[in-house]
Amino acid sequence: MPVKVLFFASIRERMGAAGVGLGAVPEPPTVSGVWRQVAGDGDDMNGANVLAAVNHEYAAPDTPVKDGDEVAFFPPVTGG
Repeated sequence: MPVKVLFFASIRERMGAAGVGLGAVPEPPTVSGVWRQVAGDGDDMNGANVLAAVNHEYAAPDTPVKDGDEVAFFPPVTGG
C-alpha cells in the first residue's frame, strides 16, 4: 500500500501539487526520509522550515512511516 503525501500552503506552491503518492515507504522509513524523497534536492526538513504530520498527528522528522500512512507537510503557523 502506498504512502500518501500532502502539501499545504507555501509547501504546496513550492512542490507545484497538492500531494503525491509514493509506491513504497522510502529509506529511511521516517518523515524526514519521505521529505527527502519528495523534495528532490536533498533538503532536510529543518533547513526547509517545514512541519509534518503523520495520520493527522504532529510528527518529528524521526517519526516512523509505514505503508498506508498519510504524511502531510506544511509551513510553521505564524500569528500577527
